[in-house]
Amino acid sequence: MQNAARLRTIVSVFARYGFQNVAERIRLGRFLIERLSGIDDEKFTPAERLRMAFEELGPTFVKLGQLLATRPDLVPEEFVEEFKRLHDQVATLPFANMRETLHEQYGPDLSRVFSEFDEAPIGAASIAQVYRAVLRDGSNVVVKVQRPGILEVIRNDVGVLYFLAERLHAFVPEAAVFNPVGIVDEFFKTLELETNFVVEANNIRRFQQNFRDDPTVKIPHVYSEFSGKKVVVLEALQGVPLSQPSSLLQTGLDRTAVMRAGIRCYFKQVFVHGFFHGDLHAGNLFILPDNRIGLIDFGIVGRLNRRVRDSIANMFVALYTEDYERLAYEYVEAAPFSDQIDIDQFAKDLQDLLAPHFGLNLKNVDLGRLLMGSTAVAARHKLVLPSELMLFFKSIVTVEGMGRVIQSDFDLLPHALEFAGELVSAKTDPQRWKEDALGFGRDSAILLKTLPRQLRQFVRRVNHPDFAFRLSLVELEEVKRSMESSSNIIFLGLVIGSLIVSGSALMFLERGHLVFDIPVLSAIFFGMAGALGLAAFRNYMKK
Repeated sequence: MQNAARLRTIVSVFARYGFQNVAERIRLGRFLIERLSGIDDEKFTPAERLRMAFEELGPTFVKLGQLLATRPDLVPEEFVEEFKRLHDQVATLPFANMRETLHEQYGPDLSRVFSEFDEAPIGAASIAQVYRAVLRDGSNVVVKVQRPGILEVIRNDVGVLYFLAERLHAFVPEAAVFNPVGIVDEFFKTLELETNFVVEANNIRRFQQNFRDDPTVKIPHVYSEFSGKKVVVLEALQGVPLSQPSSLLQTGLDRTAVMRAGIRCYFKQVFVHGFFHGDLHAGNLFILPDNRIGLIDFGIVGRLNRRVRDSIANMFVALYTEDYERLAYEYVEAAPFSDQIDIDQFAKDLQDLLAPHFGLNLKNVDLGRLLMGSTAVAARHKLVLPSELMLFFKSIVTVEGMGRVIQSDFDLLPHALEFAGELVSAKTDPQRWKEDALGFGRDSAILLKTLPRQLRQFVRRVNHPDFAFRLSLVELEEVKRSMESSSNIIFLGLVIGSLIVSGSALMFLERGHLVFDIPVLSAIFFGMAGALGLAAFRNYMKK
């Protein structure tokens, strides 16, 4: 009811791009006032038409498309490729509109915090705009300001998306395999974090701590005292983003040193810290003087626990050695448990996808795209991979792309193997053994502490007069029906047998009226037995 107007707009846009039949199938045809004249269905593919619809519907749907572009395990390949064309191409808002958010944070007088504030944005996206400014102490900063009203727009759109996803699940059975409600849920969690700048500021502080001793990596300082949920103030980096060609033309630049710094920074995030930048594209990587690199925009991050990090290391080793069975097992271990996986077939399908690209020159292999493609193979085998692993595979794609901008013959796999080898070697490190032993001891102590109490509760339960074991059997109803059927057949057999025995006994005791030289009563009993036997045989054949 609250979002009815927006729902009508969304349904109408989809209908105009050729998806009116979907609206009718999910029983939302009443939101279409009349048949809308849309684009030519034959001129554009369904993927192109859906991408254009997302662009028209605005920032929430653009970001949804960008998320779907990273999920080949959920979305068909032609849609993934089309959604990759979606970018935050939004019009810049006048500073007068953005002033509302700044006043919420600082009050009406910005000069209390900033001695200078350039009202011309240096960057604009669907959620925020970025400005240059100078603090009262003379520090050069960039100020990321959230667009006014964007949270309300996103929340309304996400509410409508949940509603549409539930309708798809209920009325379009073939959409269930893509888990539309799950997609919207993951999308909402991502947006919720990305639009909270307090979370982003905390991410920045954590990255600063992780790279405090690395002279080749610069993480901007965050001015927490001037930041909030809708505004974040950061140190301005003295460099050029890799997205600008001039970044690689700086005096004294050593491309090999820059490439090595970037790769070590990335794999440290993945294998050492388990906390990595989830949106590491060329616009977020700065080339600084002295062959250093800088990172910005920490709204999207990935977190990898030790088990997933070990799995990633083993995946790279399996890729290098072309051990596809090992690779298949690593996918199975990373995904939630399923007893429906045919490992041999899964390994063969991975080999069919990956083998043609390996064994020759790995410098021409798009490793990230192959890994993303392998997730689609995993999806066909009913494996649901963790979103963190999918975010990592997406980041591999962008890192490879940036590496080849810096160095045309860039090959990611040897660098990945170097760090994977360090991680595998770390398993035998005394400190790692000590940590594992402490964890084992802690868990054992908790178990020993709670075991007597649990045993006492179990004994009390067993001694209770109403105690009974509950046995759950797969297909119990089928077992029950089989037992009932068997009981009916046995009972019917006893009745038929009794009629035959009784009829036979009467042949010797009764010699009255005869039918075909058989006493009438015996003939009746034999006839009833025959009729019941035929009926039983007919029912048996039907089953």
